[in-house]
Amino acid sequence: MTRTWHTASVELVDGYPVRGADGIPTTSVPTARVAIEGGFAHLDIPDTGVVQVVSAPAVRLITYREEPAG
Repeated sequence: MTRTWHTASVELVDGYPVRGADGIPTTSVPTARVAIEGGFAHLDIPDTGVVQVVSAPAVRLITYREEPAG
C-alpha cells in the first residue's frame, strides 16, 4: 500500500506530544508531511529526520489544501 502524503498543519490532543523541529516535545506542528493509514497519522516533521506515528485519538486537527491532480 502506498501512503498518500499531504503538507499540513497538525494539532494534537494534550498529553500526546511529538518531537518538533527544535527537538522539544510539542502538540502543535505548523508544517509537516502527513499520511493517514490504518487509524494512525504518520507525521514527517521537517528537520527531525524521522517519521513519527500517533494514533487517531491523539489528533485534534489536521489542516491541508487538496493538491491538484498531476
